[in-house]
Amino acid sequence: MLELYKKYKDATRLLRDLPPLGMRLILAYGFMGPALMKLNNFDGIVAWFGSLGIPFPWINAVLATATETAGFILIFLGLGTRLISIPMIGVMIVAILTVHGSNGWLAIADSNVPEIAQRLNAAREILQEYGNYQWLTEKGSFVILQNGMEFVVTYIVMLLSLIVTGPGRISIDYFISRKLGLEE
Repeated sequence: MLELYKKYKDATRLLRDLPPLGMRLILAYGFMGPALMKLNNFDGIVAWFGSLGIPFPWINAVLATATETAGFILIFLGLGTRLISIPMIGVMIVAILTVHGSNGWLAIADSNVPEIAQRLNAAREILQEYGNYQWLTEKGSFVILQNGMEFVVTYIVMLLSLIVTGPGRISIDYFISRKLGLEE
């Protein structure tokens, strides 16, 4: 039994760099959309930050945009992963405090909650009567976005994991560390 466990452990060791690569790719994709949105509508982001009561909205919009833009590129490449993860966590904490925290945990509202079910049914009836419901739902169900902190906290946990474990061997960081003799 012990020998079987050792074989299993050796076999899984071959896959050890896939989880950090997977996390990096998910994070890069998750941050890319918001970063590009901020770049393409910077004045709108400044105004939105101001409406949220964020102090110095222009400066904070620059910082958030720069962090998310540099972050998704660096995380994708696995370059400076442990360092860029720190300000990215900071951006996520601000997102919880200013936007997502007051909306609870769930990103998508639970359709089993009576109030949510009632609103979904009313919206479906309106869409079925006045819209092309088949076309609207052929790519997925109609939902209510709760915009809670579920994804934000998930991103924070993934970033913390990358800080602790590093980006894995499928990264530029790994090759730099190897070149400098800093391998773990």
